[in-house]
Amino acid sequence: MGKVQDAPAETSPEQAIERLYLRLGGRMWRAILAFAGDPEVASDAVAEAFAQALRRGDEIRDPERWLWRAVFRIAAGELKRRSRETRVASDDTYEMAEADRELVDALARLTEKQRAAVLLHHAIGHPIREVAAIIGSTPGAVKIHLLRGRRRLRALLEESEDA
Repeated sequence: MGKVQDAPAETSPEQAIERLYLRLGGRMWRAILAFAGDPEVASDAVAEAFAQALRRGDEIRDPERWLWRAVFRIAAGELKRRSRETRVASDDTYEMAEADRELVDALARLTEKQRAAVLLHHAIGHPIREVAAIIGSTPGAVKIHLLRGRRRLRALLEESEDA
């Protein structure tokens, strides 16, 4: 996606952000739910990222990339603020299939960078370079996070199958 200021003349920065919300909001929420394991954190992070984008308007060069980076950073900040207390979505406030719950539980046991890399690359489909830009890393480091994250996920999911 191009710059907000490159949108057609009849499209304001606010309208461009609104279109991005309609197109990406649900995917971002699901990605952050898997990242944080908490629907409240997911809702707050997505809302805050889009609110910040609306405030910044045409200052943002690449709104889609900026939003992905912002939503993950906001969620990570909230998790740190909660003293890294991981509340996986295992409470009864959000219904989830057992296989999905096991995956979210396993994702919660990865490091923050591994979890973000796995979700952004495999669940969302971002190329490694974009994942690196979003999480503030290098492509080489992202490849390592992906390798280690996939190995750990595989082991954790096999472990839960055996239990």
